[in-house]
Amino acid sequence: MAATSVPSFKLNTGATIPAIGLGTWQAKPGEVRAAVAHALKSGYRHIDGALCYQNEKEVGEGIKDSGIPRSEIFLTSKVWSSYHDRVEECLDQTLSDLGTDYLDLYLIHWPVRLAPNGTHKLFPVKEDGSRNIDWEWDQSKTWEQMESVLSKGKVKAIGISNAGIPIIEKLLKTAKIVPAANQIELHPYNPEHELIKYCQDKGILVQAYSPLGSTSSPLHKDETLTSISEKHNESTATILLSYLVSKNIVVLPKSVTPSRIESNLKTIKLDDSEIKQLDDLAESGKQTRVNSPPWGSDFGFPHWYGPNNKNAPEGARILYGKN
Repeated sequence: MAATSVPSFKLNTGATIPAIGLGTWQAKPGEVRAAVAHALKSGYRHIDGALCYQNEKEVGEGIKDSGIPRSEIFLTSKVWSSYHDRVEECLDQTLSDLGTDYLDLYLIHWPVRLAPNGTHKLFPVKEDGSRNIDWEWDQSKTWEQMESVLSKGKVKAIGISNAGIPIIEKLLKTAKIVPAANQIELHPYNPEHELIKYCQDKGILVQAYSPLGSTSSPLHKDETLTSISEKHNESTATILLSYLVSKNIVVLPKSVTPSRIESNLKTIKLDDSEIKQLDDLAESGKQTRVNSPPWGSDFGFPHWYGPNNKNAPEGARILYGKN
């Protein structure tokens, strides 16, 4: 499939970003190199990674194996939480691992700092085994460093990830540069309609991780989704990706299977009624997140701890609210 067949969007920097990228989260060592090479040879021009995935050297090898020039690839990575006071150090490690001298987009992986204490480089923990989170750290300090690496030309655009409206509102009060993107979990069971509108109104491109839900998700057996896929004679994956791309949202499906890597490049046009049906699934009692790590906060998401945060534990930092 030719790369030209993949739709693209514009960042607020004026740069073009392919609407479909290969996600590399949870891609095992030994698999991701081949997956990246195959994706690029199949027409992908967008690879999404992160230092925390601990596979960026293999991603870099896969890029080299593909034979596709670096200048033709949109490359994203993310600063990890234990580096919020050392953003450039984290970036330099990523650039070295990937074998490149710049990134097209650099994101703050999670809007919270983990304080290193000698227990684990990426996930420092307290004596009770919980994450050693520094809630006193001001995220504006992290963003200042992001703006600095942007000014140095080491990255072409900067953005955020896993950030709800309260997080973004606070960031924008001191930011010199509006984030170019916000990468969040998105699929019909976790549609985040309010956040999408907020970001798009601010010129912040929305990116979807886990756009297909998860392998164990009941989403792919949902009657509404399967009826739409049968009508179009397409896979449920194609419908899910098409649904988000139709909303000007970048999708980052992850796969190491060659046939799925290829099929995930395909999108089709859905009509308004089909999009509306998918829009309404979560509200019908199916609201479900795939990824809610134990950070002790909802990060401004309304359904982090179950629908309307109703299952939030005692002491959790609830920024959005709870019903």
